[in-house]
Amino acid sequence: MYFILLTFAAQKERLAEYLEGHKAWLQQGFADGVFLAAGSMTDGEGGAILAVGESEEALFARVALDPFVSGGVVEPEIIGVAPTMMDPRLDFLRAGE
Repeated sequence: MYFILLTFAAQKERLAEYLEGHKAWLQQGFADGVFLAAGSMTDGEGGAILAVGESEEALFARVALDPFVSGGVVEPEIIGVAPTMMDPRLDFLRAGE
């Protein structure tokens, strides 16, 4: 499981230029079954994505294709998480263990 943090960078003012491409990139991630949740950070400094079912290497390659990343709008950070405790409602996330 991975948390992808997309923090606004130097080119933040170019957000509108890349927004449609970023939305299409997100939709593809959901369609591929890799993204489970995505949204804005509550501090307004970027966005976050919950991702599963893909190797770290493949996820880094996927994130590099985000127009926000390639356009310098955000700086990505990918954080791998290996849960040791989880609410039973999230048991479906353990399927890949």
